[in-house]
Amino acid sequence: MIFGCASVGWGAPQQYALTTLQAIRGLSDAEADKALPVAFEATVTYYRDYENTLFVEDGGAEIFLWAAKSPALVPGDRILVRGVTHRSFRPEVDCREIVFLHHGARPQPVPATFDQLIRSQLDCTLVTVRAMVRAVDPEKRMSIRDPKSPAITSTAMQLLTESGSMEAVIDSDDASAHANLLDAEVEITGVAGGIFDGKMQLIGIVLHVSSLADVKVLKRATVSSRALPVTPMDQVLSSYRVNDLTQRVHVQGTITYYEPLRAVVLQSGSKSLWIGTYTTASDLRLGDLADATGFPDSHNGFLTLTNGEIWDSGVPVYVPPQPATWNKLAASGYIFDLVSIEGQVVTEVREHLQDEYVLSSDGQLFTAILRHASSSNAPMKLIPQGARIRVTGICILENSNPFLGKVPFEIMLRSPDEILIVAKPPLLNVRNLIAVLSIMLLGMIAVSAWGWMLHAKVRRQTGTLAKLTQIEKRRSRILEDINSSRPLAEILEETAEKISFMLDDAPCWFEIKDGARLGHYPPDIEQMRVVSENIPARSGPPLGQLFAAFPAGTQPAAAEKQTLIVGTHLAALAMETRRLYSDLRRRSEFDLLTDIPNRFAMERFMELRIEEAHISGATLGLIYIDLDRFKPINDSFGHHVGDLFLQEVAMRMSRQLLGGDMLARLGGDEFAAMVTLQHGRTDLYIILARLEHCFDEPFLIEGHLLQGSASLGVALYPHDGTTKDSLLSAADAAMYAVKNERRHAGKMPV
Repeated sequence: MIFGCASVGWGAPQQYALTTLQAIRGLSDAEADKALPVAFEATVTYYRDYENTLFVEDGGAEIFLWAAKSPALVPGDRILVRGVTHRSFRPEVDCREIVFLHHGARPQPVPATFDQLIRSQLDCTLVTVRAMVRAVDPEKRMSIRDPKSPAITSTAMQLLTESGSMEAVIDSDDASAHANLLDAEVEITGVAGGIFDGKMQLIGIVLHVSSLADVKVLKRATVSSRALPVTPMDQVLSSYRVNDLTQRVHVQGTITYYEPLRAVVLQSGSKSLWIGTYTTASDLRLGDLADATGFPDSHNGFLTLTNGEIWDSGVPVYVPPQPATWNKLAASGYIFDLVSIEGQVVTEVREHLQDEYVLSSDGQLFTAILRHASSSNAPMKLIPQGARIRVTGICILENSNPFLGKVPFEIMLRSPDEILIVAKPPLLNVRNLIAVLSIMLLGMIAVSAWGWMLHAKVRRQTGTLAKLTQIEKRRSRILEDINSSRPLAEILEETAEKISFMLDDAPCWFEIKDGARLGHYPPDIEQMRVVSENIPARSGPPLGQLFAAFPAGTQPAAAEKQTLIVGTHLAALAMETRRLYSDLRRRSEFDLLTDIPNRFAMERFMELRIEEAHISGATLGLIYIDLDRFKPINDSFGHHVGDLFLQEVAMRMSRQLLGGDMLARLGGDEFAAMVTLQHGRTDLYIILARLEHCFDEPFLIEGHLLQGSASLGVALYPHDGTTKDSLLSAADAAMYAVKNERRHAGKMPV
């Protein structure tokens, strides 16, 4: 019956554009993207059902299939595949139907070298590779088909070949057997695949291995890693050996970004490349065609060149910015590309060496950054909050993985001119509402004054006493408002009204240092006599001025200055109190050195997330981070360098977390990160890897090149604890266990 169904399928070839693997592999990207219907027979070389991963070959051609629905398959099975093509790193097939034909022998593996694999000459091919095992890590993987099913254990293995490193994923959970493979020379058989960034550019090699039986031990390690002699910590570098055979490569493209002593970005069509360089050349010009040489590298999931040398041709080659949205950029398909995106200004921050604009687009936030040489540069371009702007710059992502979903990103601006205001803030905003309320309040005062004039005769006898009582009431109300949550602008408006009342309804207004004008500003000011008094500050220049206007030709009264002084003291009290409250609140929640949340803020955040997780049943992860050998940095280079080192470490680690997670400094050189885990430990391992890899690059601190590292311990809610204290204790204990294990294994960095 199976062969009969297959013959029926083959009996209608007009339904299928392609019927052989050779024809599918020969498609161009544009042809594969047309979803051409295919039907062909092939032999299974690898199948991982929980990831829908299927590799097949036939007649010397190999291909990857996306098998959303398929029977249970093993290597060697002969199958009939019906589906459609799609574009990827190589032409691939989305399977609509897979029919099992019969069992058979698995194809013979092809001996492969690292050079062949890194050049994708054997992509999707069953190969045999000789290598040394450098690391073995059992890991839990969740099923794509059924996320609620129990996690499946596989083993990730780091391999070192004669020319480079690669990964292998073995479908085995035999932990004892895996431990014996460390530092062994092995011959491993699996299907060659790639590790890709968001543009489906190859950044690494991975072997998909069906079972532990495909790992043949050629030579075991002479000494177990735990039995190695203890090396003094200050002598571990004596065992360091690198035989780097990487060759310098030459690329060409248009300069779309340049930051001296750091990087140049070249773009050619849809391809962009970040080139790390130490050059300080001042003749590099944005928009010019340039040549660059350097050494290829893959760092944090990005394809880069290191130690780059750049030559500007002086020939302009225009690269238009690609219009984009938040969803497009977060999908990691525009790595290092010149893009433009619109957003609404949420806030803006002037920092020592860069200006930041926080924008909202598609209901999501992102940051546009403009770096400058020093703090003496011109002030940042001030844009009113709520304005819609278009920014143009280079898209920088926190990491790049097309399988992780949306990824946070930043836009690196090249000049202030790349900020274009598209629409001004809407008329219905807080400032305009305050102005309307002020006008209404002044109108009510005018009506009250008119009524007061009608009863002048009666009020003449008790006017002085009533006025003093009213002034005291207003003063008391203002003092109460200063200690409440009432907006500062409303308090200053009320203060101006009080001073106006004391000066027989003379127009009074404040002009604050930031440019705001609050109070009654008369339209015919040029025809009036104006007096003013500075608003004193506890230290530094005045906070602004209080003005009062009187009819032209009137003589100054002795009470005018004293009344204005009363108003300025009330205004100073209100402004200094609010400033002190804001400063105290920030000091209570943020670490003053690194500008990230402190232990108090972390504990509050943990209590909130634990309460939410208790209701929703979510899994949380707490990562306890202790920097290795931080004290020698302070002792050798001074506390100033140590402080700068902590700031740089905090910035790098913060960029490894996703939105909604928190990194906090607990004190000294200890940090903690609270993360939400959608897929349990799988997400936690990804975050742990990002945190560990952010120490790969050395830190350049005031001319000192410092190598950092950290020991990380983790705890899961609710598995390791259900309260913040129990989670902190569990994560702290896990961190010390890791630190001790690394110390005993001789892996503690210098």
